[in-house]
Amino acid sequence: MTRRKILFVTTDQQRYDTLGCNGGNVARTPVVDGLAAQGVRYERAHPQSVVCMPSRSTIITGQHPSTHGVWMNGVALPTDAPSVATVLHDHGYRTALIGKPHFEPFLDPFARFAENRFAREGLTGLHRGFEHFESATHGALGPLHYARWLAANHPEAVAMFYPVLDMTLEVNAAGGGETGAPQVHDNAIPREWYHTDWVADRTISWLDSLGADDDWFCWMSFPDPHHPWDPPASEIGRVDWRDVPLPAGYIDDPARREAILDAKPRHWRAWYDGRLVSNYEAPMAWIPATLTSNQVREVNARNAVECELIDEAIGRVLAAIALRGWSDDVDVIFTTDHGELQGDFGLLFKGPYHVDGLMRLPLVWRPAPSSGGGPATVTRPVGLVDLAPTFCKIAGVTAPDWMEGRSLPTDDADADRRGFERVLTEWDSELFGVGVHLRTITRDGWVCTTYQPGYSHDGTEGELYNLADDPLQLHNRWSDPSLTTLRGNLLADLWDHQPQMHAPLRRVEAPV
Repeated sequence: MTRRKILFVTTDQQRYDTLGCNGGNVARTPVVDGLAAQGVRYERAHPQSVVCMPSRSTIITGQHPSTHGVWMNGVALPTDAPSVATVLHDHGYRTALIGKPHFEPFLDPFARFAENRFAREGLTGLHRGFEHFESATHGALGPLHYARWLAANHPEAVAMFYPVLDMTLEVNAAGGGETGAPQVHDNAIPREWYHTDWVADRTISWLDSLGADDDWFCWMSFPDPHHPWDPPASEIGRVDWRDVPLPAGYIDDPARREAILDAKPRHWRAWYDGRLVSNYEAPMAWIPATLTSNQVREVNARNAVECELIDEAIGRVLAAIALRGWSDDVDVIFTTDHGELQGDFGLLFKGPYHVDGLMRLPLVWRPAPSSGGGPATVTRPVGLVDLAPTFCKIAGVTAPDWMEGRSLPTDDADADRRGFERVLTEWDSELFGVGVHLRTITRDGWVCTTYQPGYSHDGTEGELYNLADDPLQLHNRWSDPSLTTLRGNLLADLWDHQPQMHAPLRRVEAPV
């Protein structure tokens, strides 16, 4: 098999329906839509965790969180964890990660973790198999490369970003914009200094350093459209929040909204009412029940602006690849680490809620044109755990046994032939003495979630949704007596394929 070059593009916390090719009608995403038109678009790509660090650890290891051990943000990926980048580097690939890595906590004032030391101490050499490593996150504070570049070259811009933490070092609940929506902010930074363009600029610089015949794997990782929603103020006029339709999953009538939440396990309503915060990135001082429809519109508008800027940045990188004469030999894979509730059920952000806003991801694979693959749509379930074996397949390398996924199918016939029937997602959180533990299977058009004991869950609760009849997952059919046999079959399949959990859970080092 001919070796091909690989551009792997990720965003952070992006919904499936933010892309035009997936039915999105707010953000304009012609570059990614064009890749989808030429390649394979996946309609049921799911993460193995709906938070950043566990999901990104799955991407690099090809393992479920139960295996690699990163069960929550703040739990660092072990230093000896396997990496697909190491595999490719060992087979002669030039490797780079530019942008947001987040295998380790960012809040690390003592630089205990390598990601922070690489930027702070100017370290060089391999980091998790990447010979070139430049890191960024959402703001301009901390030790990462983007923050240090901004402080050195444009120090006046450091204070322009939304303060992610408040004065008590909790996730900031302050609102902004015209509606006071939480984590919305008018950012005066010039577009060319913003981290989206910085990631693209640094990627182009690295590509320009390569030899014409080098095989390469580049992970270009944008911090947006993850909150805070603070794109450059010069770009906000792209989308007028007043013209943004409310998302289909937003329930405008409070009484109906609360009845739907009450039919789900109790932590749903507890978070809505402000009695529970079970995710390290949700503001403790914010009560979702206070969210207004106009705030949902403004959040969606700012999110759309960030998606458009990312799409344009990808276009610049693809143009640079074309100038090098590599276009015919480059596979491009675009996805994200997890989704965003973004108004569904009257909620924002993310947490232990295994529904489509968080679990259904954009995933596009445009194979190198020289490979001869045609456009296709895959409707069968796949996971981010399948990415690492896919990179190996593209490179002509045998996937190691420690990878738990399989190379992505190229169409539904390929998926059926190779048995892509199910995808698993898991969640474990232990915060302020409150434990929430979920295990989910998506199979045959059903999503089935079981709860292990914790936070007054006694192990009998769960969620069951028919995606064909109830695509917004409004009606929990867990207790429907007509579905008892189906539910039992799904649960048996879930546990038959569940990786063994690392025990005990390793401790959280920092909140983000």
